Amino acid sequence: MFVSIIIMLIVALIVIAVWVSAVQQHREKQEAERRKELAKQKKIIEESEDIIVNSCNIPMSDLILRVLQRRVYDALASMVELSPTNRELKSRLNDAKERLSSSINPESQIDSLSLPDADKQLIALVQGIKRLRHVLRAEHSKGKVDTQLFVAEDKRLEKLQLRINVESQIKRGVSARTANMVGSARQYFEKAYATICSVSYTDEYVEEKKAQLTTLLDEISTELKASNASAVKKKKEKERDDLDVLFAPKKKW
Repeated sequence: MFVSIIIMLIVALIVIAVWVSAVQQHREKQEAERRKELAKQKKIIEESEDIIVNSCNIPMSDLILRVLQRRVYDALASMVELSPTNRELKSRLNDAKERLSSSINPESQIDSLSLPDADKQLIALVQGIKRLRHVLRAEHSKGKVDTQLFVAEDKRLEKLQLRINVESQIKRGVSARTANMVGSARQYFEKAYATICSVSYTDEYVEEKKAQLTTLLDEISTELKASNASAVKKKKEKERDDLDVLFAPKKKW
């Protein structure tokens, strides 16, 4: 009897230990998932805020800024739900809510764009536009961006990317041409022309750049032909001079 009680106690202790271990593992799993979700929402906030800060370089409408602000608010709301005792998150959530409640101008939009001179800045600008398009696509897939707005803004950003690509190639081509690097200039202009011709639409900008690049390429072609003709002429003159020297009457000393 005593032995049976001891065995039952041992079994009970094992069961309790297993249960406690299972509960602990479940809690650790929940905590790991909570931390993972917090990190995910934090990344969303940082990405959105970086794009908002970069709005001074990337032309975007107030409606798109509102989409980004809503994205920050939703992410903060999720973080507060996961960490309800965190005062800092609650304060940031209230700030985000106030920004959303402010009025906007749906028609505001910046069309002007100044291309940076440094390549690093240019790359950062292109990457910023790509990130913004990715965010808009993600928010649209979640049903948080109106389809008409998404299509209009995505098309505008696509045209902006095209403009940056073409203008930067033209700028490099002009610089190369000024430095008498005609061959390099032609490569830049040809690349820009191929880019502008690859788009599936046409508008005033596309037609204007096609005409400009056609003129530039024609000028480059003329310059190269003239340069080649000049080189051939110089080569023939040198060969003639060499022959004159070779067959010239030898002087008697």
